[in-house]
Amino acid sequence: MLTVRFDRLGLQAGERVLDLGCGGGRHAFEAHRRGAHTVALDRNGGDTKDAAAMLAAMRLAGEAPAGALGAAVNGDALRLPFADGTFDRVIAAEVLEHVPDDAAAMAELARVLRPGGTLAVTVPRWFPEKVCWALAETYHAPHVADGHVRIYRRTGLAWLVTATGLRPTRTHHAHALHSPYWWLKCALGLDRPDRWPVRTYHRFLVWDIMRRPWLTRALDRGLNPVLGKSLVLYAEKPAR
Repeated sequence: MLTVRFDRLGLQAGERVLDLGCGGGRHAFEAHRRGAHTVALDRNGGDTKDAAAMLAAMRLAGEAPAGALGAAVNGDALRLPFADGTFDRVIAAEVLEHVPDDAAAMAELARVLRPGGTLAVTVPRWFPEKVCWALAETYHAPHVADGHVRIYRRTGLAWLVTATGLRPTRTHHAHALHSPYWWLKCALGLDRPDRWPVRTYHRFLVWDIMRRPWLTRALDRGLNPVLGKSLVLYAEKPAR
């Protein structure tokens, strides 16, 4: 399940890509599949270990072009272990809402992006996120590990990106069908995924992701402007 549209990111084979906060590695895997030299970075050691294993498996299975390199590393969004301008493309999907100092994290992303390169950043959209916050305190409580610490509006995210010297180019919304799932989870208990409505809706989402039937794809696209769970913003770093 991809949130970022790679055609809008402008990714080309042979380019260097950073997937910050890679989690399960979905965007890193797609970038590698397209022939990019990919670095998947996360502070969670379990996630980076799994991402590294998958990147290696992709190479062995021939799912990535010969010569495309892939690695997974542990790191901190506030102190990225890379030189200035290392990457042609940078992805930060569903990360900034977890970071107390999001301005510092964005500055680091801008620093490691080369002049002329592009960035895609995604965050939970304001309206669906506001509902989640209202339904479950533990969704955003500061003492909860990996909780959400803020809610973004489109203008606020654009301002955050612009403040680093990057130029926003376009936005869109994604995953409308996922918003009701998170509302159910928050309403019935984030620690109770076994509840029948949550379990049933999760099975539906897995089926939709695996099968991608035209009806649900059309429904998702039609509802994204209203219920899209994620806000996606693309930006470019001015060439010197």
